[in-house]
Amino acid sequence: MNIILAGILLGIVAGIIDVIPMVIKKLTWDANLSAFAMWVIAGFFIATINLNVNPILEGILISFLTLLPCAILIGWKEPKSLIPIFVMTIILGGLLGFAIPKLAN
Repeated sequence: MNIILAGILLGIVAGIIDVIPMVIKKLTWDANLSAFAMWVIAGFFIATINLNVNPILEGILISFLTLLPCAILIGWKEPKSLIPIFVMTIILGGLLGFAIPKLAN
C-alpha cells in the first residue's frame, strides 16, 4: 500500500477514535470536525515526513506539532481540558507512528 494512503486511512481511524468520546460528551460539531481533521492531517504528515527518529516518537512529535495551534486556543479558555487531549495525542500519535510504516510495507 502507498504510504501516503496508509497515513490518510489510519489518520481517519485515529480521528474516529478521538471523536467518539467527544460525541458522547456532546461537544460541538466544530470541535469534533476540528479533531477529526487534525488526525487526518497528522496521518498524512507522519507518512510523508522523515525525522530519522524512532517512528513512535516521530508520530507523537508530529501529532503534537499538528495540535499546537488548536491547543493554544483550547488552553486559553479551558486549560484543564488539555490533559485528556494530550493523553490522546500521545497514544494515537504513537500508534500512528508505529502503524503507518507497517501498513505501507
